[in-house]
Amino acid sequence: MKKRQVVIRKEMCHQSSSNQVTQTVRYGECQKNHAIDIGGYAVDGCREFMAGGAEGTAAALSCAACGCHRNFHRREVDREVRSYSSSSPS
Repeated sequence: MKKRQVVIRKEMCHQSSSNQVTQTVRYGECQKNHAIDIGGYAVDGCREFMAGGAEGTAAALSCAACGCHRNFHRREVDREVRSYSSSSPS
């Protein structure tokens, strides 16, 4: 059985010299409408994006479970702000 990779990505962003923002990006259920050609609405039930290949490759953008592109999966962004006080001792 082949191992599947769930995509969770952390990014560090600096807002100012005293704050640091960490973003965690996760891709949830698939929202691709498979019945759009006949005027309906039907999703395939894929609950979570699993990368089809290693990070940085073209296969990493397609879901191993349902076969669609990562953009069809709901994007969830968690942000964590850390404040650093730069008080100097007197």
